[in-house]
Amino acid sequence: MVRAVVFDLDYTLAVPNRDRATILQDATAAAGAPSLSREDYLEAHRRNLTQESREPIFRDLLEDRDAGGDVDPGAVATAYRETIASALEPLPGVEAMLADLRAGYRVGLLTNGPVRAQRDKLRTLGWVDRFDAALVTGELEAGKPDPRAFEAILEALAVTPGEAVYVGDEIEADVAGATGAGMAVIQVLVDGRDPDPRATAHVDQAAIATDLPALLESL
Repeated sequence: MVRAVVFDLDYTLAVPNRDRATILQDATAAAGAPSLSREDYLEAHRRNLTQESREPIFRDLLEDRDAGGDVDPGAVATAYRETIASALEPLPGVEAMLADLRAGYRVGLLTNGPVRAQRDKLRTLGWVDRFDAALVTGELEAGKPDPRAFEAILEALAVTPGEAVYVGDEIEADVAGATGAGMAVIQVLVDGRDPDPRATAHVDQAAIATDLPALLESL
């Protein structure tokens, strides 16, 4: 029997109102930093573990190209965090859906990312109290898809893997990670992404608020 539903955050419950490359350009401009490409940012992200903030990523980017001058990487990280949070918007109907689900399930959140960035998103969205438990992987021993991340949220919700369903869009982090931890998974389909056969069910991103409750009842 399903007793708990655990959600990913980005692109599952909320989406930015402009693309990430534009957000990066807006943030670097606000911080007085040189222009940085999304591709270079992602490469630096892969090289740097982010727990508390994205400052190590921007320090890497600015030092690697000797383009930062006197720009403070921490200030750029702050500008980027604030710009992303301000651009994030709930998908239609998800706030009411979360409230309704809590009447019948334990509802959790497990999101990858640095602590400041992901907690800031929740505050900006007004979602600090929307979940029975909300964990950011920067606070944990490991991030998704590591089973320890899923074990942490299951423990916080006081349920077993067989009693919980994970809802997320990323193939490796969410689908592979949650199934590897023994959970059923509902994959959120974004931008025409193909359904993954490991997922128990699938839901279009635009229809998550209307279609997910019935999917949960069918499990």
